[in-house]
Amino acid sequence: MDDMNGVAPVKAGAKIMAKVGTMVKVAVVGVLILVLLVPLGMIKQVVRERSGRYNAAVRQVTATWGQKQVIAGPVLVVPYGYEKTIVKTGRDGQATSVEVGAVAYAHFLPDELNVESVLDSKILHRGIYEAVVYGGDVNLKGKFARPDLEQFDVKKSRDIHWDKAYITLAVSDMRGTRKEVVISFAGKPCKVEPGCRLAGASSGVTAALTRDLLEDKEMEFDVTLSLNGSEGIRFAPVGKKTVAKVSSPWPDPSFQGGVLPTERKISEAGFEAMWELSYYGRGYPQSWTTAVGESRVDTDIIYRSVFGVDLINVVDSYRFVERSIKYGMLFIVLVFTAFFLFEVMSAVKVHPFQYILVGAALCLFYLALLSLSEVIAFGLAYGIGATAAVLMISLYSSKMLKSKSRGFKVFLGLSAVYGILYVILRQQDYSLLYGTIGLFVALAVVMYTTRNVDWYAKDKAR
Repeated sequence: MDDMNGVAPVKAGAKIMAKVGTMVKVAVVGVLILVLLVPLGMIKQVVRERSGRYNAAVRQVTATWGQKQVIAGPVLVVPYGYEKTIVKTGRDGQATSVEVGAVAYAHFLPDELNVESVLDSKILHRGIYEAVVYGGDVNLKGKFARPDLEQFDVKKSRDIHWDKAYITLAVSDMRGTRKEVVISFAGKPCKVEPGCRLAGASSGVTAALTRDLLEDKEMEFDVTLSLNGSEGIRFAPVGKKTVAKVSSPWPDPSFQGGVLPTERKISEAGFEAMWELSYYGRGYPQSWTTAVGESRVDTDIIYRSVFGVDLINVVDSYRFVERSIKYGMLFIVLVFTAFFLFEVMSAVKVHPFQYILVGAALCLFYLALLSLSEVIAFGLAYGIGATAAVLMISLYSSKMLKSKSRGFKVFLGLSAVYGILYVILRQQDYSLLYGTIGLFVALAVVMYTTRNVDWYAKDKAR
């Protein structure tokens, strides 16, 4: 009697489990999917580590070759004497104002600035890593108007130190200078010395001027720089009218700054770009002085207006791998859903351990993609990794699902999903749209496949 009483609850429990068997299986599969988040997270951490090593290698290359170049100038500077007021406190504690002589520096920007730059790009290697660098000539031409110091209340010409005037130019990384910097002013060559005398400038060049060079109403200048650099180049629109032309055989430019080129030509053979700017679009005046009480302009203010171009390496494998991992959970859900449907539609039993093995193969694809893309082209690495994963899973599915035709269906489905993922990774602007369309298609397929399934009947039949 006791045995009968013990058997009855077991049978009752078995019937209950049979009725909710589908829900239990769904819950188990859901837990397995969450478990597989752990290896995906570990692979993502490896991607970040390798990306950090790549960035460190690039920094080592650029530190010795030359970093991103930012060029601001030239600026004409004329010292002058003026009287400034200081407050002195006597022994009796009374404060008195005293006029003392001081020297200020009047800064003038050119009326016209024409920039021409030809960047000869190439790739340098540090181990398995590569960095895009360039070497190029930069030519700055234009003209200054004769400096007008009356705007600064300089009434006596003897207060102007014409013999101490100079022209200065800020260049962010002078270590990349390949040849001697050549500056001519008013048609005459100038002696160029290192160092920029603009407030806030870390490096550059300066050339002293003589009084006779400043006598014309319009003074032309010509500056030639031969620079090594990396990542990109920037120019400050210091002219009333600035025209800049940049060309390079690098086929993948990325235009930067607050102003885009007015003309551009981009092809596999390289690019050409031209900017035309007026001084109304910047946040600093055409002239200023360092006298006490006056608004000053430093290079931090000037650098906010720079424009230029970056030479980017579009084959950023780490970025592509990291983007692909974001779809890893979706891959696992789709594949596990397919196996679950095979169980429901074909009465084939798939053990949770078999789900785990298939999920491991899906995760290993990303590790293979990362390791291969560091040494070969990303497209080829993706093809090899996807082929290995698809073959491994489809061949295993043939045995697991007890049918070669089912294994072939898995092969076709995985091939389609990996193909769609590759298209999405290669898209920049339409990746979200394509990904959304793919999800709608996948959901529609599942809904169509299960449209005639009586889920309650399936549970009763267990």
